[in-house]
Amino acid sequence: MSEGLTLRDRLRGIAREAAKFGTVGALGFLVNVAVFNLCRQSAGLAPVRSGVLATSAAICANYLGNRYWTYRHRDKTGRRREASLFLLFSGVGMVIENGLLALSHYGLGFTSPLADNLAKNVVGLGLGSLFRFWSYRTWVFRSAPPAPPAGEPAEARAASLR
Repeated sequence: MSEGLTLRDRLRGIAREAAKFGTVGALGFLVNVAVFNLCRQSAGLAPVRSGVLATSAAICANYLGNRYWTYRHRDKTGRRREASLFLLFSGVGMVIENGLLALSHYGLGFTSPLADNLAKNVVGLGLGSLFRFWSYRTWVFRSAPPAPPAGEPAEARAASLR
């Protein structure tokens, strides 16, 4: 953010960003829970396999929501880099989320549908979401470079970006 903003303005901006991230995340949560329970209960797939499929579907929905709404004002010049990092950090979040499901289901023996949903979609998703929010805003959707001062020659702008 700009150097001239007060702490209050910065906190307000982060709160707005977190609210948008949360809204996109809520949609992703619905996708995640619906796909997980369809795979687990209707299709009879194993818990972690169902979790990975559900999280993958939610990652797709979340990328679109975050790129085109939450972080639409952020730098758009490195889409390949952005998508790669988004997938990397989403993958780490997926490991957190489904690792807790595996620990609960296989390690601790909590095998009911309720226990699976709590481990994956409450505890795992909560911790994974905190990690994703930090990593997306820090590494994936970077701030756009500041606008050059009016009247600055193009060569000077190019040199300042190096």
